[in-house]
Amino acid sequence: MDVLVDEFMNRVKSRNQHEPEFLQAVLEVAESVIPFIEAHPKYKKAKILERMTEPERAIMFRVPWLNDKGEIEINRGYRIQMSSAIGPYKGGLRFHPSVNISILKFLAFEQVFKNSLTSLPMGGGKGGSDFDPKGKSDNEVMKFCQSFMTELFRHVGADIDVPAGDIGVGGREIGFLFGQYKRIQGEFTGVLTGKGNEWGGSLIRPEATGYGVVYFAADMLETRGLSMKGKTVTISGSGNVSQYAIKKCIEVGAKVVTVSDSEGFVYDPQGIDSAKLDYIMELKNERRGRIREYATQYGCEFFEGERPWKIKCDIAFPNATQNEVSADDARILLSNGCICVAEGANMPTTPEAIQLFREARILYAPGKAANAGGVAVSGLEMSQNSLRFSWSGEEVDQKLQQIMKHIHRICVKYGQEKDGYINYEKGANIGGFVKVADAMIAQGLV
Repeated sequence: MDVLVDEFMNRVKSRNQHEPEFLQAVLEVAESVIPFIEAHPKYKKAKILERMTEPERAIMFRVPWLNDKGEIEINRGYRIQMSSAIGPYKGGLRFHPSVNISILKFLAFEQVFKNSLTSLPMGGGKGGSDFDPKGKSDNEVMKFCQSFMTELFRHVGADIDVPAGDIGVGGREIGFLFGQYKRIQGEFTGVLTGKGNEWGGSLIRPEATGYGVVYFAADMLETRGLSMKGKTVTISGSGNVSQYAIKKCIEVGAKVVTVSDSEGFVYDPQGIDSAKLDYIMELKNERRGRIREYATQYGCEFFEGERPWKIKCDIAFPNATQNEVSADDARILLSNGCICVAEGANMPTTPEAIQLFREARILYAPGKAANAGGVAVSGLEMSQNSLRFSWSGEEVDQKLQQIMKHIHRICVKYGQEKDGYINYEKGANIGGFVKVADAMIAQGLV
């Protein structure tokens, strides 16, 4: 089987040189899915996995804009439309200096499987720009977003491609993007998700990814007769996903002791309570400050330039960015007694670390399963837009919990191994693959 995986990856590498993130994402899927394909020849004959690694469309464009000094600045914009087999392209926009084709292709590829797992009719896509909103004024962000959408509008639509937010794209950016789309097209439509509640957004959308990853971890723990209550939790990141993961942890009785940003992490052995979380949200969402200020405010330790995985915990939520949990981090987590890792970010754990988690037989959930709550509620927002109707927060939260339980069941179905261990990575990859593959076969050579 290793030979088959190597042969497949060599073919993919020959067409996608210098794209390490994308190749890593494909390899993680191939290792799970190729043995399944060998056992089900209809997928092999149709070369489904080969077709899934090629975007249906990859768009790159120039984004010129004026800064507050009246100077011209130029960024690159992208949209990767990976698969529309089961619905319109769906996936976030990321504004960050690191954005390139490789990262967006990896994210779009992952999104195909993630969206499939939700059971909602959504294809997979991803986009963004190397624009950095940090340090920019609201006016500069608006100018950039308007220029970005002036090109992107021709490639998206409520029944074509429905972008959302991601790193660097929050409510402010979605508002500017939506306003420009509406201005150009002259119509009010559900072309973006993550909108404000007053203009077509869904309740619980900001909370969805953070809530969902905690719901998924709770379902995992339940398979071993355990619960979140009383568990010590380490979290990376301090943005939207981490904020609401902390909130849900507090609600279920777990103690979160870390939070981080690009400068380092804070360790609060007393735990982050509701008042401290309010401070984090005000610091990050309004003042756009640095997390080291939390350490000063509450008299706890700040570890500059480090990640929080050396802190003893029961559960770890890597919520920041790709490849933030290395093999060395994994060894430390395991030696400190960590029993569960659930990814709130996309591909935050390196392949070597994942292998260590599997060998130790701890609970490990990949992002395409554990952090699917965000896109799930985006799908619910699309449904509400189509219906011209809004569900209550309680209704949306209940639907979110049902979707996360459905994803968990799919992972168990395809990930159960002979010794009883649930390989959630294999379960998510195969479960996400089957629905898309069956649709592709039914639609002919597409």
